[in-house]
Amino acid sequence: MIAPRKTTCLLIALTLFALALSACRRTPDEEQVRAAIASIAQATEAGSAGDVGAPLSEDFDGNAGQLDRRGLTGMVRLLALRGEHIGVTMGPVSIEPRGERMVATFTVTLTSGGRLLPDQLGLYQVESAWRKEDGEWRCYTASWKHSL
Repeated sequence: MIAPRKTTCLLIALTLFALALSACRRTPDEEQVRAAIASIAQATEAGSAGDVGAPLSEDFDGNAGQLDRRGLTGMVRLLALRGEHIGVTMGPVSIEPRGERMVATFTVTLTSGGRLLPDQLGLYQVESAWRKEDGEWRCYTASWKHSL
């Protein structure tokens, strides 16, 4: 018979081992991209320009040259400084692996309680492309169009 103290130590050791194994489980790529998209939406609502830019690659290209990484983060920073609040409501995200890259498509609705022009608000169809950089998924291009 095993002494109660040894049993407790054995249970603790087994629990720690099980936790260590679960921590070693790699998050699937698709889940990582979904989490990055959600983090951009949350950062936009919070007005956190740095967090909006974190999942974007340095060479990010938005809408075929209309907006780069610096421009996007600068716009979020400016809106936050002006006291504007942007509401972001995400639609379902569809992710399609394409070789070593991922393409995510989704809808997003932008709302504001501030002075943004009404034509900048509303529903958008978004397609974004992602690649791994230093082990992290980064968005390197995105295109969006206003939907009615």
